[in-house]
Amino acid sequence: MLFEIEKDFQFEAAHYFGHADANDLFKKIHGHSFSGRVTLRGHAQAEKGWVRDLWKIEQTIKEVVEPLDHSLLNDVDGLEQPALEQIAIWIFERLAPRLEGLHCVEVGRPSCGERARVWAE
Repeated sequence: MLFEIEKDFQFEAAHYFGHADANDLFKKIHGHSFSGRVTLRGHAQAEKGWVRDLWKIEQTIKEVVEPLDHSLLNDVDGLEQPALEQIAIWIFERLAPRLEGLHCVEVGRPSCGERARVWAE
C-alpha cells in the first residue's frame, strides 16, 4: 500500500513586490505569518511500520525553513520576487535532495486565505 504522510511548519517573514504592476500597498514592506505543509509518499517500512520518521522530517524542514524565519524574503538568494509560488519552489528544491519521497510543498498565508502548492512531476 502507498501512503502519504504530512508535516506542517510555520515561519514569520516580511516581503514586498517590486514589479511594475504590483498593487501599491504590496510594494511596501509588509509581513505575514506563513504556514506550510510537506507531503511525502511511500510504502511503510516493514521493520518499523512507518513511511519515514516524522521527527526527522520535522528537523529537516526546520533546517531548510530557518533562513526564512524573521527575514526579509527579498534578501534571500532565489526569492527576489517572493510570491507564494516561488517560496514553495524554494523550499521544495532544498528539501528534495534530503527527503526521499517528497511529493508536495504547500505554503500559505492563513490570514489572507491564500496558498500555493508545488508537486513533484
